[in-house]
Amino acid sequence: MAHGMRMDTHSGYMDDGGGDWRDAATRYALLPLRVFLGVTFIYAGIDKLTDSAFMHDAGAGSVGDLMRTVRDSSAIPALVDLALKNPVGFGYAIAFGELAVGIGTLIGLFARLAAFGGALISLSLWLTVSWASDPYYYGNDLPYLMAWLPIVLAGASVFSVDAMFRARRRRRTSSAY
Repeated sequence: MAHGMRMDTHSGYMDDGGGDWRDAATRYALLPLRVFLGVTFIYAGIDKLTDSAFMHDAGAGSVGDLMRTVRDSSAIPALVDLALKNPVGFGYAIAFGELAVGIGTLIGLFARLAAFGGALISLSLWLTVSWASDPYYYGNDLPYLMAWLPIVLAGASVFSVDAMFRARRRRRTSSAY
């Protein structure tokens, strides 16, 4: 017997439907995170699109004023300057990006790509809007960035369009032999 080494480990994906509770826990571990991030990003996108003040160049609560406010305190002022060239267009890009990321993550369609998009949105918001938070952990965009990374790495293994496509490919491949 090997000391300190488990010899009964499994891949974590119950391809044959068997396995123990650890296999199931591993397989479903990212589902709550997917649901949370998907719903949150869908809500954020809809919130921006339906906020009468947000999609304006200037004024209280506008994306333009927000960008001008954070410009000098951001880590990458050039990124904010780029957004300020067309604040309303940038606002729509963020809102529709959040919707696409949220929907893709929630239903598991191109889940890794959707999560990568979510990570990029969170990274850009951390480097601009949340950068001046002191201490750094008061800003919420950095934890969102970290939350996207497991889905970027693992994808959506259950309750997803991606898993359905994988299962269909496996059936076609196995029936071809």
